[in-house]
Amino acid sequence: MHYTVLTLFPQLIRPWTEEALLGRAVRSGRISFDIRDLREHAGNKHRRVDDTPYGGGAGMVIRVDVAARALAAVREVSAPDEVILLTPAGEPLTQPLAETLAAKGHLCLLSGRYEGFDARVETLVTREVSVGDFVMMGGEVAALALIEATARLLPGVLGDAESFAQDSFTTGLLDYPEYTRPLEWEGQRVPEVLLSGHHANVARWRRERALERTLKRRPELLERAALTEADRAFLRELGRETDAPES
Repeated sequence: MHYTVLTLFPQLIRPWTEEALLGRAVRSGRISFDIRDLREHAGNKHRRVDDTPYGGGAGMVIRVDVAARALAAVREVSAPDEVILLTPAGEPLTQPLAETLAAKGHLCLLSGRYEGFDARVETLVTREVSVGDFVMMGGEVAALALIEATARLLPGVLGDAESFAQDSFTTGLLDYPEYTRPLEWEGQRVPEVLLSGHHANVARWRRERALERTLKRRPELLERAALTEADRAFLRELGRETDAPES
């Protein structure tokens, strides 16, 4: 996978791509990055990329011609499979969307600042994505969230190919609780079933805890999750009826 990031602050992105699992994946050649400064495409000696909004109002808006030149320069090197604008108005970044994007070969991420981009930039992108119903100071953190969500799904990026199979949202549920040493801490002991060595019992305990945690914290997810009859029976014991599809 190749990621191109267009931003006014490349120095916010680069360190993140050089450390931990992302850095290791870069060094192994599994992913690569091209982090570009939008100011390089300003088209004026002062490297100014923004201007005041038509109609008045506070803040500055990044110009469409700047974004167009930046994207044209990217395409001269390699045409992206997707050009993604990070914006609160975009579709939510979900696990299914991350899986869809992870199947691509080249993602170009357009990260804004100030009051965002001129609305005509929307005609230059293939997709708009939001990381939540809130507003940040810029799109860099959103771009990094999308990078992490997709890169971890690529072969070889995580040390264990099974490590994301039971993650929150991958199964449609929140993840089950995990435990490690010490066996007992301040009166809190690791559940006995996890010490039993009985794999079927452990698997069922984990599934039930995932169902229980999802019901308590994100009950709306249960309406879309693929549930077995055993799952439904357990939820009924907890006092929850669901119309979710049976797996």
